[in-house]
Amino acid sequence: MWLEDYKYKQMAYTINKTDGSVIATITDGTVDNTTSVQLFGKSFSGFGEGLNENLVKLLENSAGTSAPTAPLTGELWMDTAVGQLKVYNGSAFEPTGGAKSQSTAPTSPGAGDLWHDSDDDQLYVYTGSAFQLVGPVYTAGQTLSGWQIETLASSGGNKVVSSMYAGNTRVAILSKEDFTPSVTQSGFAAVKAGITLNSTLGAVFDGTNTQASFIDVSGTSNTSGTVIAGGNFLRTDAADTTTGALTVDTDAGIIIGDAQELTVTVSSNDVTVAQTSQDKDLKFTVNDGGVTKTPLTLTGADGGIDLVGDLTITGNLNVSGAYNYTSSEIVQHSDTFLKVNAGGSEADAGLIVETADTDDARLFYDVSENRWSAGENQTYSKLLLFSDMTDDGDTNKGTKPLTTDASTGDLKVTTLTLNAVGTAITTSNTALTTAATIGQVATYGLQWGGSLKTVSTSDPSGGSDGDFWFKYEA
Repeated sequence: MWLEDYKYKQMAYTINKTDGSVIATITDGTVDNTTSVQLFGKSFSGFGEGLNENLVKLLENSAGTSAPTAPLTGELWMDTAVGQLKVYNGSAFEPTGGAKSQSTAPTSPGAGDLWHDSDDDQLYVYTGSAFQLVGPVYTAGQTLSGWQIETLASSGGNKVVSSMYAGNTRVAILSKEDFTPSVTQSGFAAVKAGITLNSTLGAVFDGTNTQASFIDVSGTSNTSGTVIAGGNFLRTDAADTTTGALTVDTDAGIIIGDAQELTVTVSSNDVTVAQTSQDKDLKFTVNDGGVTKTPLTLTGADGGIDLVGDLTITGNLNVSGAYNYTSSEIVQHSDTFLKVNAGGSEADAGLIVETADTDDARLFYDVSENRWSAGENQTYSKLLLFSDMTDDGDTNKGTKPLTTDASTGDLKVTTLTLNAVGTAITTSNTALTTAATIGQVATYGLQWGGSLKTVSTSDPSGGSDGDFWFKYEA
């Protein structure tokens, strides 16, 4: 009996794994179900069906929605719930040719393992230290965002572009060339070489830019002290207005005109306003009651100054050249004295009246004679001086030596003293019988040697010894 028991025990099957470890010991006539397949002992009746099922399981890799029970390391399982072939790593089934799809990252991953984040619908790869996002860059909740490579149809053929999306909205298109899409693209009537922004979004570039070909000048509202709206920049191709001060911080100044006629420049702090066109004028105009007038013109043809209208000078008027007359007939001066030759060396000076003679009529101060002279055609007479008079006790000499009678206009001599009358008094008017009746002049022609000779129609009264009377009858 003991011998039979021994023989029986010696005939049991010992099943080893690849690494040599024993997975099962199967006695005769029994079946082991500790693995995913049936293991048959010696002389087991009806093993054929189970063996065939084992082969089928191997062919289909235990395909099913549930993982095999009691799997061995390296065992394959076709997970029909997700359509993935998985392999048992000793603790769990891992996908063999695809990512493991679940909401959390797999535990104990190996380098190269893929993980599909079922919540965000994103694929990750394990680098050996962490899961790295493969794509897409946006989560399922964020919707399409980031760059997408697209092909847009145009009349010139299909164009490959890169479109930038944000929240499933195309914000910009990056293109290598200009074209017009033949199929309507919202916000992109035309695509330019470079980056074209969606016109329906009011999209802008915000930040610092070193160069720009175009600026949208439609906006004029500044968002801050440093962010300036395009409409607040001065234009160079059209008339524009600024509410701020315009500063030109260079001595080169300002240049105006299509031929650069007007310049304002600075040199050594001296300012020059120049009309640069040859023989052209620099005019200053004013609005006088709605009428444009030109009171001041700097004439380019002769370098002169033309003034129109009244000129008011509050300071001194210094003239180094000639003062030329105009058509004005009256020159008025409010000053009590008119000074000529001011600051010059001594020279004859006065008033000249133009006549037809070679030399005009003049009233001037003769420096050589130290007195006033008057005349014309180079014939001048010295004027009576106070110093040339003798007063003979007359107190009126200095104030009114010569006056006229207000009623008759006759010359009235207040006091006249004649020291001598000469040797004769003659006249070419022989018909004149009127004689002077004053003093020595009245009696000059009537005396010989001091005797009075009277010619009259009546007897003269008075007289002296030796006087003669010649009676004159009509």
